Amino acid sequence: MITLGIIGAGIMGERMARAALDQAADSVRVSGIWDPAAGAMARMGAELPAIPHAATPEALIAAADCVYVASPPATHLEHAARALAAGKAVFCEKPLAVDVAAASGFVAAHAGARAAVNFPMASSLAVATLRGWLDAGLIGAPRSLAIEVAFANWPRSWQRDAVGWLDGRAQGGFTREVVSHFLFLTRRLCGPMTLLAREASFPEAGRSERAISATLEAGGLPVSLSGGVGTTDKDDHNTWALTGEAGAIRLRDWSVAERQLPDGTWQPDPAAMPNERMRPVVLKRQLEGVARMTAGQPHHLATLQEAFEVQMAVERILAG
Repeated sequence: MITLGIIGAGIMGERMARAALDQAADSVRVSGIWDPAAGAMARMGAELPAIPHAATPEALIAAADCVYVASPPATHLEHAARALAAGKAVFCEKPLAVDVAAASGFVAAHAGARAAVNFPMASSLAVATLRGWLDAGLIGAPRSLAIEVAFANWPRSWQRDAVGWLDGRAQGGFTREVVSHFLFLTRRLCGPMTLLAREASFPEAGRSERAISATLEAGGLPVSLSGGVGTTDKDDHNTWALTGEAGAIRLRDWSVAERQLPDGTWQPDPAAMPNERMRPVVLKRQLEGVARMTAGQPHHLATLQEAFEVQMAVERILAG
């Protein structure tokens, strides 16, 4: 059992707090939450009254074994560095940061620290299925990877409360929020990434991107990436499709592992479930990893180095 302090009372702070209370109470106890916005704290008090409120970030850090940083991206490194300096473990929300130089220095300064980044695909049962298919040689030698993301609107309907920063160019946008997950998956399953070409469209002044395209290599594998807003009627639609010499497999809509049949249709894994059902299972597995990481034990969570490599690719795509 470890204690977890949460910095940030927004969507992700609440989601992780609920997961700790409902799914991972045998391994994690929430020791407190802090947010500089009084309204966010009031909402959290009404929704989850059992969680103590810390008066300051320093007080929250002092009372926790591990600090979950769920504030907007530009503040991640500041809070994480303060917690690590106090001898606490850190679980940071993605992206690691938006400033590449600052993140590079942070990762170098904290090599070997008890720190990880919240890429839930590290705990995804669907990703485990994909890895099993790969290891079994289901598609033969991989030949190419295609990543596609699409949104009816940005931010998505459930993120409207965070539109102030989530749709800003400085630290928001779907490339940081969503594409980063699939770049992490690519890095973990395929290998180190090299960005070869990229393009990003910012048609509305001051707002985040509305379309991107890029080509990469991951472990020598060619990767194509595309994303856009207003290109689907769904809140969120995505595919990560890996083609090999003997077939293809993919992850669809976050949680459905599928294999391509000879007639070209896609067959879901019999154990597949929609993301709404998968999410609590994944968050429980993430928090179990946080408990192991905090205890100094081996874990499966995204490392600082993995998260930094993803961040570099994201920021270069947006700069293009």
